[in-house]
Amino acid sequence: MPEKDSWSSGTANMTARRKARKRALDVLYEADLRELNAVTLLADRLAQADPPVPEYAVDLVEGVDEHRARIDELLETYAEGWTLDRMPPVDRNLLRVAIYELLWCDDVPDAVAIDEAVELARTLSTDDSPRFVNGVLGKIQLVKSELA
Repeated sequence: MPEKDSWSSGTANMTARRKARKRALDVLYEADLRELNAVTLLADRLAQADPPVPEYAVDLVEGVDEHRARIDELLETYAEGWTLDRMPPVDRNLLRVAIYELLWCDDVPDAVAIDEAVELARTLSTDDSPRFVNGVLGKIQLVKSELA
């Protein structure tokens, strides 16, 4: 019986984190399109609490904001043939979240960060986006130990 309980709590945590990633992406995407500071927009969303902003989404938005210069530098380097401005805004921001998770969230396995980003791309972006996102993140994962 304990195995089932640990499995179901792990599944619940995975679902909660998936929703938090989506909520973080919503805030980052809106801030990007409106040319606002993501943390300021996040504070507005937290004050409204409609819909509520999960704690992990707050961590992601704040982490992406804190490391944004380095994340964008990595995107420019590893998204061959694509500038940040040419990337679809959804892809650009979900890549930011995933790169933050890959490099600064030790409790998130690399495969989970990549799979979640690819799934968000599949759901929210263009037909070519999942392959593009997977390729960029795969390159960064390969050199991750050199980036620290």
